[in-house]
Amino acid sequence: MTDFEALFTENYAFIQKYLTKLSRDPSLAEELTQETFFRAYMNLSQLRERDKAPVWLCQIAKNSYYAWYNASRKTEELDEELASDAPDLAESLIRKELSTEAFARLHELEDPYKEVFLLHVFANLSLNEISALFGKSESWARVTFYRAKKKLSESLR
Repeated sequence: MTDFEALFTENYAFIQKYLTKLSRDPSLAEELTQETFFRAYMNLSQLRERDKAPVWLCQIAKNSYYAWYNASRKTEELDEELASDAPDLAESLIRKELSTEAFARLHELEDPYKEVFLLHVFANLSLNEISALFGKSESWARVTFYRAKKKLSESLR
């Protein structure tokens, strides 16, 4: 068995679960999981430490998801919103602008704050699972998540 086959076998279910929680769509998660492992195969030389492969794969998976999200957001049509009445349209546009701003601020956070926040909030991983993923204590994950939340809140003010 090659190194990549072992990497694939050991991490496929975990990455698919991560993407399912992130996207909330099992079929999209399947597609993004395949994309993740394709990208991992193409960049296998960048993996320096084999024991950190799950974190590396989560990063690739997250980037694949955001690439898909940004592409789908750009192609999204406004017809449904334009058909609705003006107050709802204005409120909807304000909400979209705020969420875009929040994602932009989240993207500006440095690692590990950004990664811990994304894993906990969007992938619904417990702090215990995150601590195991990073090879740190649960207290580390809890403090890192709290600090990420605080930094994000401050940047949105």
